[in-house]
Amino acid sequence: MWQQITDRITKVIGERLEFIGQKPVSGGCINQSYALNTNLRTYFVKLNLIALEEMFIAEALGLQKIQKTATIRVPQPICYGTINDKSYLVLEWLDLAGSRQQNWKLLGANLAAMHKFSVADLGLKNGFGWVSDNTIGSTPQINPWTENWAEFFAQQRIGYQLELAKQQGGNFPATQLVVEAVCIALAGHQPQPSLVHGDLWSGNAAITCDDEPIIFDPAVYVGDREVDLAMTKLFGGFPQQFYQEYRRIFPLASGYEKREKIYNLYHILNHFNLFGGSYGTQANRMIETIINS
Repeated sequence: MWQQITDRITKVIGERLEFIGQKPVSGGCINQSYALNTNLRTYFVKLNLIALEEMFIAEALGLQKIQKTATIRVPQPICYGTINDKSYLVLEWLDLAGSRQQNWKLLGANLAAMHKFSVADLGLKNGFGWVSDNTIGSTPQINPWTENWAEFFAQQRIGYQLELAKQQGGNFPATQLVVEAVCIALAGHQPQPSLVHGDLWSGNAAITCDDEPIIFDPAVYVGDREVDLAMTKLFGGFPQQFYQEYRRIFPLASGYEKREKIYNLYHILNHFNLFGGSYGTQANRMIETIINS
């Protein structure tokens, strides 16, 4: 398999590579991740079931669209495909070991620039959604183009996750009740459509050995830029310099703090669907706050 992947990379990049070896590396809990070593350079390879090839195709497209903005560094997607019973995605290898605080400040500036970038210049529709459905982790993320942001987020993000959660045995309020509460809470907010990373927690951002900030493992779509800012507050958060620089370049609209909690409900529900446990209790507390606000 590894020789076949190396041969595929050779065909794509036009340089003759010789396979030297591979070793597993840490890379999240959804995929198997490896460093593929060749005579010229190392590549980052993700493996999963053959049935999940579309997940890798969607990730490659998302990375390509982010690259097209020329605002923020992401790993270069090289190729993807299937071999035997596996699907794979090959990415540029990046050494992640930098930690200088001013580079988190630069990450804030670069993310603001990405969010400001015109989605029309990316060849995308003026609305909210994406060119296809993709995934958030391994959960389907449904992306029909929708003109109204509140309707899109309430139905395609919260409503969809709630229905999945109930199928997983979760005890939650009626989906339509929650969807309506989210629509009401977001009704007065009319954001500009922005390209968003979609899954921007601290595990999906880093500083390279060259002290360049990068983001990776996206769940890209066109949405309210605030969804990215909101998620950075979950699971540890980013350094304060990141938020200060982002807000300096692209100030947030009033009411953000309330919307932050609504946007993060999506990810807590998704974590319940992926991992179960106390995420269900946390989601119910958030839902209660939204309904009663």
